[in-house]
Amino acid sequence: MLDKRKNPRYKTQARARIPNILEGENLVRDISITGCCIQYPVIDYSVLAEIKPETVYQLEIMPEKNAKIDNFVLEVEVKWLSSIGDSGIIGFNVVASPKGDQFQRYVDYLAYRSSRR
Repeated sequence: MLDKRKNPRYKTQARARIPNILEGENLVRDISITGCCIQYPVIDYSVLAEIKPETVYQLEIMPEKNAKIDNFVLEVEVKWLSSIGDSGIIGFNVVASPKGDQFQRYVDYLAYRSSRR
């Protein structure tokens, strides 16, 4: 758990992508039922120009292998964009989860894992 929010955010080792916009090795820094934050390795200003706040995107989440959960897609709305060093960071609100069971199982897995530490 990262901070005090209505719905706790959990650290993860998942990867993410927005097809045709944000490809490659993008790390999901944290995730909850209501939102997530992803970090992409190199600031690509063309990506920042493509991603617009208050816009809904399809975000594919690829959980780490230990989770034993298949990839799933979330409909997310961009809330903010930032950068740290050479990395770009994007904060999202979850709008919908077409495969809600996979998403819920993943958040439950992360909650269980964080409680065991």
